[in-house]
Amino acid sequence: MKIIKMEKVKDGKYLKNYELTYLNKAGREKKYEIVSRKELGSVEDIGSNVSGLSIVAVKEGKLLLLKEFRMGINKSIYNLCAGMLEDGETVEECIARELFEETGLGVKRIINILPASYAAVAISDMKTHIVFVEAQGRFEDHSSDNEMIEAGFYTKAEVEQLMKTEEFSSRAQVIAYFFTKVLDFSNF
Repeated sequence: MKIIKMEKVKDGKYLKNYELTYLNKAGREKKYEIVSRKELGSVEDIGSNVSGLSIVAVKEGKLLLLKEFRMGINKSIYNLCAGMLEDGETVEECIARELFEETGLGVKRIINILPASYAAVAISDMKTHIVFVEAQGRFEDHSSDNEMIEAGFYTKAEVEQLMKTEEFSSRAQVIAYFFTKVLDFSNF
């Protein structure tokens, strides 16, 4: 498989749409559409930029989950605190800013920052870090008028129950599952 041409077909405020022309394994030319959070100048740029992060936060043995309305599915689901890196911002600065903006909480300590991974490989080159933090403070609403977020800390038993009755983003669901199975999440 080889991409032979890339053309931007839409330049949105947050997403850039591209049409890729590629040769399939039979040597035939095919088209494929992707979106990117970043401006792509060439085929070599695809998947090369880290655009954001997802935060796995714990406090006193409980897991932070956000119940938030997501426009792309027209409903509220359980999700991780997450956000996009701003120009010139470090990963650590982004963690603190996003955690505060979405929950009012602060970072007590960063437990681990995983290498960046791809979030939606079927449609996007979006690459994000998954970070583990211990949070501190109280919930306060600092979100924008364009976000509807209910933050909460949940015990293992509460997370197990939520997983039986509620819908999750895929990353939040995997984290929730392992949270219910691992004895101590604060050392990840």
